[in-house]
Amino acid sequence: MCWVAGAPTAAGTAVHRHFVPMQDATVVQRLKAAGAVLIGKTQLTEGAYSDYHPTVAPPRNPWNGDYWAGISSSGSAVATAAGLCYGAIASDTGGSIRWPSAANGVTGLKPTWGRVSRHGVFELAASLDHIGPMARSARDVAAMLAAIAGPDPLDPTAAWAPVPDYLDALPMGVAGLRLGVDARWNSGGVDPGTQAALEAATAVFAALGAHIVPVQFPDVTQVVADWVANCAVEAAVAHQSAYAAQRAAYGPILAAVIEAGQAVTGTGYQQILLRRAVFRGRVDALFQSVDLLLTPVQPFAPLTVAAVATLGEQAGLIAALQRYTCPFDMSGHPALTLPAGCTAAGMPIGMQLVAGAFQEAALLRAGVAYQAATDWHRRHPALPHGTAQ
Repeated sequence: MCWVAGAPTAAGTAVHRHFVPMQDATVVQRLKAAGAVLIGKTQLTEGAYSDYHPTVAPPRNPWNGDYWAGISSSGSAVATAAGLCYGAIASDTGGSIRWPSAANGVTGLKPTWGRVSRHGVFELAASLDHIGPMARSARDVAAMLAAIAGPDPLDPTAAWAPVPDYLDALPMGVAGLRLGVDARWNSGGVDPGTQAALEAATAVFAALGAHIVPVQFPDVTQVVADWVANCAVEAAVAHQSAYAAQRAAYGPILAAVIEAGQAVTGTGYQQILLRRAVFRGRVDALFQSVDLLLTPVQPFAPLTVAAVATLGEQAGLIAALQRYTCPFDMSGHPALTLPAGCTAAGMPIGMQLVAGAFQEAALLRAGVAYQAATDWHRRHPALPHGTAQ
């Protein structure tokens, strides 16, 4: 998705398969300026939406190829989990940093909307798209965020809020931080293994000095439903000219989303925007009483590729998958995914920490403290010689 001068950058699509940018995306330029060595580009779902273009071979989960590698930024998470790179850049419009991070057992950060420039990154839904880092540890994620965060004259929506020294703040730990836990939201329809991982993480944070605060998170039913139409409208805008000229080059899922977006009325979209603003305000209000919020990434055990293939036939399952991720794309708040457990089948379980706007430093402090007290992030998939893909 990220432009790299002189390198094919197709964003998982056929329509852009011959696109070779003349300049680097801002995140790419900043990584290079910080001394990073770019070793390659990774595969993703078509246009960073929910399915791969029919001509694309999906990345495989290195823990077990029969399991889902996540939506959108799957290649970034697979490459990181397999140890092919120090870290990778990813995008999150509905959960696409957090789902792959959880599925592949890596650490991923969706920053506050506007914290990282989107210049030179293929657009899916402009007001929902977040660009952020993945790595094997929260410390490495902090180093990457320090390199890419900040305002950008090439992206007027990139925030001018000061960029703190993320690495300098890491030793502060979590003592005294208020960790919000909504026991009802975290357990309703949530797999027992995921619940156990969250309970164990809560105990770790309490032992490290965090204050556990019971909270009641706003109901997300409407905002999750609104995300679908919101994303569709903005995807229709992003692909307006390309879709009109090359409809046949699009895969069926992204094409359906674009056409759904074209069908949304102006008044319907305005109603979504108003409800979204109310929801954002309620989340902002919650972070007046807590510093962090602990939630699942998804409410069920890691999915197999076969199970994911049936998602389109199960609207309830899709809504459940989106329950803990889409709301924070709609609100724009930052979220950090951390490995927090393991299923009986040996697959990773992730958890999510969320913070107030531009409070990534608190997230990263908590992530580093948690990973100093646990070893989930140090567990890596076994890759038999010659079989890694």
